[in-house]
Amino acid sequence: MAHHPGQRPGAAGDGVAARALRRPLDRRQLRHLLDGVLAVSADLDTRTVLHRIVEAATDLVGARYGALGVLDESGRVVDLITSGIDDPQPCAVMGLPQGHGLLHTMVDDLESLRVDDVAAHPRAAGFPPGHPVMRTLLGVPLMVRGTVYGDLYVADKRDRTPFDEDDEGLLTVLAGAAGVSLENARLYDHLKRAAEHFQRRMLPVLPDLAPLEVAARYEPASELPRLGGDWYDAMVMPDGATCVVVGDVTGHDVRAAPLMGQIRNMLRAIALDRGGPPGEVVSRLDRVLTMFADPPTATLVFGRIERGRAEGAPYVFGWSNAGHLPPLLVGADGSTRYLAPARHGIPVGIEASVPRFSHEHPLPPGSTLLLFTDGLVERRDQDIDTGLDGLAEQAARLATAPLEELCDALISHDRQVFDDDVAVLALRTPCGGPPR
Repeated sequence: MAHHPGQRPGAAGDGVAARALRRPLDRRQLRHLLDGVLAVSADLDTRTVLHRIVEAATDLVGARYGALGVLDESGRVVDLITSGIDDPQPCAVMGLPQGHGLLHTMVDDLESLRVDDVAAHPRAAGFPPGHPVMRTLLGVPLMVRGTVYGDLYVADKRDRTPFDEDDEGLLTVLAGAAGVSLENARLYDHLKRAAEHFQRRMLPVLPDLAPLEVAARYEPASELPRLGGDWYDAMVMPDGATCVVVGDVTGHDVRAAPLMGQIRNMLRAIALDRGGPPGEVVSRLDRVLTMFADPPTATLVFGRIERGRAEGAPYVFGWSNAGHLPPLLVGADGSTRYLAPARHGIPVGIEASVPRFSHEHPLPPGSTLLLFTDGLVERRDQDIDTGLDGLAEQAARLATAPLEELCDALISHDRQVFDDDVAVLALRTPCGGPPR
């Protein structure tokens, strides 16, 4: 068994690896070593990279079995990638090994481990029913800059000889590559969570708009950069009208989210200061934005919901569209209509002299108004009209569902991956109309 007491974690492994690499490798071994190391830099998901490293390890040292255990930040095993076990069912039934036995020795001691007789080792815990019985073991911890990310181990050489120092050195090289891959994945996950937290903190808490119901959702893009420029907002005006907006700042870099906050706050201030038809409010925002040396640009729909005057339509929606996807109106009976008049404007921040238009449409009792950004309906592999049709069909089926349920369903529908971030704002008029 190879322990290296009194040395800095990783120092002994570094030396063993260096000596192993000085040993001439045949072409087969060199290919397996390069396959494992180069997998880290390939455009592959982390689990595929780790699986290639395990396979390279077993082939490189001629082992029958190989495995790689992944630890979370608390030291708990959260994944196990195996090679050489023909039937994965026993492993699935047994679950992941946790904090005991030989497999955790190398993590506890931060040292490599060579065992010529597993059954005789004092820390051996035995094998669960259905698990292949293994006689010899070689394992190394996965460490990067003193942080342990897991362990890589192999068992039972095909030629029935014990593992030696050269085998340990080669396994140490692959463990270094695996550690880098896991560190990159963990850093990537931290960055995604931080970016999402920052974005969500910039979005408003929706006010009580009673008797209107309101719900909203924001979902970041599945891949970095997760700092997007999509937003929603709603506010009650001094005259009693409800103003709503959904918008999307151009770009998806670190500038998009701060620009989104600036544009949202400008629009709020302009609407509250002087009010007026939606087209005039958007036009004033345009003039402010184009005063900047490098004006930010955005698409948006800005609207006002007011009491209507027509019989059967106690509310009316007035809006102006600045280069954005049209709102979707869903009737209580499941009918759907995109509010897309012929005249709509270009995105804000491009040219203040371009006219803005205001439109109106009645909102019948119990109807639902959906404002959303393009991430909800855009797919890289399909025409956007297909996405719009699919959204209308799904919304129609949920026409009378609670708004929170409707928003959850729209966000989760048919996919787990978002090419772009998504903002959804849903409003519903009361079935009996506004109080008189």
